[in-house]
Amino acid sequence: MLANIRIVLVQTYHPGNIGASARAMKTMGLTDLVLVKPRRFPDSEATRLAAGAEDVIDSARVVGSLEEAIADCVQVVGASARLRSLPLPHFDEPEAMARELVAHAADDPVALVFGRERFGLTNDEIRCCSHQVSIPSNPDYGILNLSQAVQVLAYETFKAWRRRPESDHRQPRPAEERQPTREQLEHFHAHLGRVMQASGFLTQPHARTEAQLQALFARARPSRKELSLLRGLLRSLEESAGGG
Repeated sequence: MLANIRIVLVQTYHPGNIGASARAMKTMGLTDLVLVKPRRFPDSEATRLAAGAEDVIDSARVVGSLEEAIADCVQVVGASARLRSLPLPHFDEPEAMARELVAHAADDPVALVFGRERFGLTNDEIRCCSHQVSIPSNPDYGILNLSQAVQVLAYETFKAWRRRPESDHRQPRPAEERQPTREQLEHFHAHLGRVMQASGFLTQPHARTEAQLQALFARARPSRKELSLLRGLLRSLEESAGGG
């Protein structure tokens, strides 16, 4: 579905903005970049500012017109300030736009179109689109950089996609933040029991005390990293007692 979502940049002036936009795309899982008559491309500045998204830059297509860039798309959303003189459907909220765009992308290509840095899309270019979208911003200073606008709409698109049941999206968690296995917990409690016995805290098997401590740690739900820290503390106490 994300592969069907295309970002189209029209006559980008600064090649660095192409690279920054590619980076914004990749962070949100988008890879299809089409450039309409960029002033300079390929360019080292675009590659430099891609910062890890060079694959998006390398696979970008350059075309001679907006019509060519969107010919196979079933929905084309132009990002611009609202032009009330044009009778196009308009999304006041990017979130609503993204839900509809993602629904169409399930079966066919769709596009988000961004204009020039200084004055955006022309009226004729807006007429090539099926919809418009605006990004709500500070009315006293609503100027977004090109790559910032791409980032905002790419994020809303990614959010709409991952909320669909069929996306099966799960944000990976660092291993140290994951919950410990039952085996790791059993080793910890056995280790704790040995230290308590060796320190004299328990002079005989005391199932109730150990059960209460197990309940305490069950409520605390320590992560793997935290459990490793506790095991390190127990080993330090053992070594200290042995040395004394």
